[in-house]
Amino acid sequence: MTQMTSAVPPVPKARRHHWRRDLVELAAVFTAVVAADAVAKLVVRGPDGPLLLVLSAASLVATAAFHLWWTHRHSHAPPGGGPAPAEAVAGGGAAVGPPDREGEPTEPRRGDGAPPATGLWRVRTTVRDAPGSLAALCAALAGLGVDILALQTHPLAEGTVDEFLLRAPATLEPRRLTEEIASAGGSDIWIERADPHDLVDTPTRVLHLAARTALDAAELPLALRRLLGRCTVTSRPAVSPTGRPLGDLPPVEGSLEENLMRFRDPRGGSIEVERHHPPFTPTEFARARALLALDARLGPRVPPGRDVLTLPEGNEITVGHADQRDIPAARELHARCSERTLRQRYHGPVADADRYLDHLLSPRFGRTLAVRTASGRLVALGHLLWDGEETEVALLVEDAWQRRGIGSELLARLTALAQEAGSRRVYAVTQPGNNGMVTAMRSLGLPLDHQLEEGTLVLTAALDTVPTGPPTGPPTGPGPAPERADR
Repeated sequence: MTQMTSAVPPVPKARRHHWRRDLVELAAVFTAVVAADAVAKLVVRGPDGPLLLVLSAASLVATAAFHLWWTHRHSHAPPGGGPAPAEAVAGGGAAVGPPDREGEPTEPRRGDGAPPATGLWRVRTTVRDAPGSLAALCAALAGLGVDILALQTHPLAEGTVDEFLLRAPATLEPRRLTEEIASAGGSDIWIERADPHDLVDTPTRVLHLAARTALDAAELPLALRRLLGRCTVTSRPAVSPTGRPLGDLPPVEGSLEENLMRFRDPRGGSIEVERHHPPFTPTEFARARALLALDARLGPRVPPGRDVLTLPEGNEITVGHADQRDIPAARELHARCSERTLRQRYHGPVADADRYLDHLLSPRFGRTLAVRTASGRLVALGHLLWDGEETEVALLVEDAWQRRGIGSELLARLTALAQEAGSRRVYAVTQPGNNGMVTAMRSLGLPLDHQLEEGTLVLTAALDTVPTGPPTGPPTGPGPAPERADR
């Protein structure tokens, strides 16, 4: 073990007072007085007594003067004869801060005393798989005053992809950083701004995503996007709602191309993850496959718990999550709804309404909230469907339970989920005559954009403010971009 010494000298301890030393000093004084008296009497009685006395006094004064001069001369020398401090050698350089806990000087500060401005960057580059390649890259970054906060390595068949989280001076331009990395042997360089959320180390982030996925199956697309960065996650069913096959399934072990990963969905169909840049690595492919294996092992699941609400007329309802296990109850809801209500919701033939339920209630395509009466009967459904940075919302309320505030309550909760998932906007597709949906969207208190396209009204709300509805479920990361639900 290397022993580290402090740069600050230890503070000397206070000396204890000893009475024995005072007694010895007093005895020495009396002895000196007696000896001086005897010598004086002997010298004065001699023939040259006065002259010897004057010479002794002069010798004593000269000795005392020489002692004072010698002490004053050596009191300014460095202790131990060592070299002068580094600050004295530097002479006129930047001011160095006080030592930190390890005894090393801190980085220079600006003239106003504030620490220098810095920025966070995420950098990927490919280097040769040879000793010293990473060291040369780190030396180049150190030469720019860049601090490496985190490092991940992705081994390839030829070379290694190194991923850095860097703290660099704010004045450092990305082009200069790229040039230095290239001069140090890096290739295929990719760089983008990072934020403080990236400071969480990779094992902690992966465990957090796995825990959230274990609680809610709808978290899987979101977890994949947070795990792999800026990418598009698309869930593709094996067949369309009308029964038409939608292409071949990927192999059981999945497939990896340069910018596309494909996996089999345990619930049926496939999951595709696409990212234009940087290309996926085998390490990222293995991480995504492990997360899908966890989801397959846990099976269907929804977050526990339901909220009990009281309507203005006094009836109690519960609001909770729903999935494909609620399809039979949803079909019964369809049977109790009028043709007008179903047509406003699905914008197509009423007879095809049941075909969309398997898709709409799948956690791969979004989230579904269900409203039930005290007896457990399903009376309303609210769907949140992932669509990239935007999210579609859709409502279906049984005719007998309309105009009681259920739609507004569902929409507020869905909007809160969309914002927690990182969506920038929510939109609803309805008919111009659907006053209930228009009223519910206006009740959000968010800026609304109205667009009328071929007899269809699209209402888009910008999520620039906190939704007025209560927060529901755990917070999530940026939302993926699965396939849009059929309307």
